[in-house]
Amino acid sequence: MPSGVENPLLEEFLAAADAVARARPEVDRGLARQLMQEAATMLHNGLALDGLDDHDTRAAVTALADDLVAEDPEAALRARREATTEDPGDLHDPVAVAGAYLVAAAILRL
Repeated sequence: MPSGVENPLLEEFLAAADAVARARPEVDRGLARQLMQEAATMLHNGLALDGLDDHDTRAAVTALADDLVAEDPEAALRARREATTEDPGDLHDPVAVAGAYLVAAAILRL
C-alpha cells in the first residue's frame, strides 16, 4: 500500500472480524483480524473499488465486510452481486458496484 494512502476497507473489515469472533466462539479473533487485514490490503492494492464514488465505496465496503465473514463468503458475495443488479437501492452506480464485487471475488479467488 503506498505511503500516505489510507485503506478505506481496513476499519470496517477489522470490525467485521471482531463481530464474527464474538458471535461464533470457534472463530479465533486474532486470526480473523489477520485474514481480514490481508483481504483489505489485497482489495485495496488490487483497486477493486477504484472508480466508485464515496457513497458507493462506503456501501461496497460494508457489504464486502459482511460477506467475507459469512459461513460461505463465495456464495454471500455472489448473492450480493445479484441483489445489487436486481435492487440497487440508493447506489449511484449499481453496475459499477456489482462489477467491483466480481473484481473482489477474483482478487480473493472466491
